[in-house]
Amino acid sequence: MASVQLRQVKKSYDGKHNVIHGIDLEIGHGEFVVFVGPSGCGKSTLLRMISGLESISGGDVLIDGVRVNEQPPRHRDIAMVFQDYALYPHKSLYDNMAFGLRLRKVPQDQIEQRVMDAARLLRIDHMLTRKPAALSGGQRQRVAIGRAIVRQPKVFLFDEPLSNLDAQLRGEMRSEIKKLHQRLGATIIYVTHDQVEAMTLADRIVVLSAGNTMQYASPEEIYNRPAAQFVAGFTGSPPMNLVPCTLEAGRVDVGGAVFAVPAGLYARAAAASGHIFGIRPESIALAQRSDAALVAVPARVVISEPLGAETLVTFALGQTEWIARCPAGFKAPPGTSHTLYLDPAAMHLFDRATGVAL
Repeated sequence: MASVQLRQVKKSYDGKHNVIHGIDLEIGHGEFVVFVGPSGCGKSTLLRMISGLESISGGDVLIDGVRVNEQPPRHRDIAMVFQDYALYPHKSLYDNMAFGLRLRKVPQDQIEQRVMDAARLLRIDHMLTRKPAALSGGQRQRVAIGRAIVRQPKVFLFDEPLSNLDAQLRGEMRSEIKKLHQRLGATIIYVTHDQVEAMTLADRIVVLSAGNTMQYASPEEIYNRPAAQFVAGFTGSPPMNLVPCTLEAGRVDVGGAVFAVPAGLYARAAAASGHIFGIRPESIALAQRSDAALVAVPARVVISEPLGAETLVTFALGQTEWIARCPAGFKAPPGTSHTLYLDPAAMHLFDRATGVAL
C-alpha cells in the first residue's frame, strides 16, 4: 500500500478547455477514498491521470512520495478495475487472472499461489475453469477485482465498477469490496456517481463539481456539515431540503413560513446578501420531543410515498415544498394541515451567491 498526493493537478484539452482546475489531495497509506459527483464533474479524468492513462496538464501526482507524471501506467505499480470488466472472453477465469503476471515473467509457482489466494478471498475458487460468458455480472466483476489483487499493487483504482449491476448485486458487491479493503488494508481510490456507494464505502470522500473539489472529508462530516450547497444537495437520499429564504432579526422567512433560527447561525449568516435555508428530511419531526426544543411550523400534506420501512411525505410550507422522512404508518390525504417540528441543531444556511455554508 502507498500514499498518493495530488498537487495543483490540472487538465485541459487543446490548451483551452479546462476540465480539472488545480486539485490538491492527500491520500494516506491504506485509506479508502471515493471520488463522487455528477456526470462530467471530472472524477474519472482525475482517476485516469493518477493511473497514467491520461496526461497531466499541470501540477504533480506523487505515489509514495515519488513524482510519476511522466511514468507510463505499467511503472506506477497500480491496478485498475474498470466499469466494463475488460475480461478476455476466450480465456478461463484462472487465465484471465494470471495473464498479467505471465507478462511480467512471474514464476509459475507464485502465479498459482496468488491466483488461488485471490480466488478464495473472492469466493470464486470453485469456478476457475469457466469462461466469462458462463458468469453473472457480479461474478465477472469479482474476476476483474481478482485480476487486480494478484498484481499486489501499491494502489487499487476502481472506475465505477458496479454501474452495470442491478440494485441487489450492487448492494452485495459494495459489501464485498468493503470486506476486501478490511482484509487487504490496501490503498483504494474509487470513482462513482452514486452517493450511496460513496457514503457506505469511503474513509473519506472527495465531492467534485465541474473539475473542482467542493469538500474532502469523512462521510459523517460531509453529511452532517456540508461545506457548500452543492454538497448538501448531492448527498442523502432524499437529499437535503434547500429553499431560498430571507433572514431578519434572528428569524427566517421561507416562502411565507416564518420561524426562529439559532442565534449562532444567524450571527454567521447575517453578513451574506442572500440565503438558502437547508434541513435534512430526517430532521423534520411530526411531534414535539421532550429532549429538544423543536421549532413548530404549520404545513399541509402534498403527497405521500410509502416505502415499507418509512414514508416520504412532501409538505407545503408557505410557497415551498419540503420532504420529511416519516414513520411507516403515517397516512394523511393531500391538503391535510399538519404541524412540523424542525430541529434547530440541524438547520443550515448557505450564501445564495457563492453556495458556501455559513
